[in-house]
Amino acid sequence: MDDDRKKCSDDANLFEDIKQQFHDIFCSSTGKFNAMPVFVEDKSAAHGQDENKAEDEAKKFVEKIRAFSMKPREIKDYLDRFVIKQREAKKVLAVAICDHYNHVKQSLGSENSPEREYNKQNVLLLGPTGVGKTYLIKNVAKLIGVPFVKVDATKFSETGYVGSDVDEMIRDLVKSANGNVEIARYGIVFIDEIDKIASSAGMEGRDISGRGVQINLLKLMEESDVSLFSQTDVMSQIKAAMSMGSGSKVTTINTKHILFIASGAFDKLPDIIKTRIGIRNIGFNSRITKESDDSYEILKQVSTADFIKFGFEPEFIGRLPVRVACESLKANDLRDILTSSEGSILRQYIDDFAGYGINLSVCEEAIDKVAKLAAEEKTGARGLLTILERLFRDFKFELPSTSVNELKITDSCVDNPEAELKKILEKCP
Repeated sequence: MDDDRKKCSDDANLFEDIKQQFHDIFCSSTGKFNAMPVFVEDKSAAHGQDENKAEDEAKKFVEKIRAFSMKPREIKDYLDRFVIKQREAKKVLAVAICDHYNHVKQSLGSENSPEREYNKQNVLLLGPTGVGKTYLIKNVAKLIGVPFVKVDATKFSETGYVGSDVDEMIRDLVKSANGNVEIARYGIVFIDEIDKIASSAGMEGRDISGRGVQINLLKLMEESDVSLFSQTDVMSQIKAAMSMGSGSKVTTINTKHILFIASGAFDKLPDIIKTRIGIRNIGFNSRITKESDDSYEILKQVSTADFIKFGFEPEFIGRLPVRVACESLKANDLRDILTSSEGSILRQYIDDFAGYGINLSVCEEAIDKVAKLAAEEKTGARGLLTILERLFRDFKFELPSTSVNELKITDSCVDNPEAELKKILEKCP
């Protein structure tokens, strides 16, 4: 609702600005309407203050990047507080982050020194849903203090007329930086569901939903100048015209120092890898056999050729040189998420009940049972939300209207929450 009101307010202000510009142009060319009373607030001083504030924020941000001194182990230790398991993914991601921002720091070191050639280490995370891929990137961006935006690859099309233009993700990054282009230049773009834009195998002709999007994305991931105004949006074009009329010079953003991180489940990729390694002598020391069902161990063996066979263009997958597989979560891992992670969903439910003056506690046996049921959902950490929502739904509806101020969840309550709730309500006066 607040976003809708803000958009309406912005559109109204834009309309008034446009109306005033048309009036000024008409008066200067025809001499008419001079007698028409026009009450226009002088915004030049405020505009100048906003520009100065944005410049100050950009300078402070750039200085923070120049002072970047984090070590990979520090980043991994921070991620351990929020994401359970994924040791290899954390390690690879921490190294890639440090390498990237150390290069950015060197680039900002001296304006006169020539910048060295650098191959950007964009990252590709592979693994099932709900294992913490998005959560990893969110917390990395939070730790470093850079703008972050998450987008789904499935919403893009080659032309932008059906679906969104790939440049839109960069504009969203600018929005996440409160419109400050200088800050957005050093942000992180996280592209989820990247496996969904793979070209269909055996398709004849052009696959505009897959290959075309890949071609457009690879330009962004290397280095490209992106217009801040969409060519397919009328309102954006009006803003562009007004920006040019006001003498504003910043109309594009360069993606050279933006780090791109992509992820996907890649459900069919293990079959491609199995076919490739199945015709080789794997060796006695290998942890993978033809009969292996562990997708993590199989995905660790992925090669560029496998991605190409999966449906990615060689040029596109080449822009994602850092690749790491994420492990699936077992019941013990889900239990650790409930008890150890700082982002535990169980703590959210404890806070929810506390808002009604109810103290919620969950016994160890109940936590074990919740984790086991969540593992059977096969949706990773998202399975915890499914089970807990089913468990607490009626309690959250009924208990706030009673005198109950304490709720203890046992394993029997997890098995039959309706019966437990009935007992509690029967004891209420």
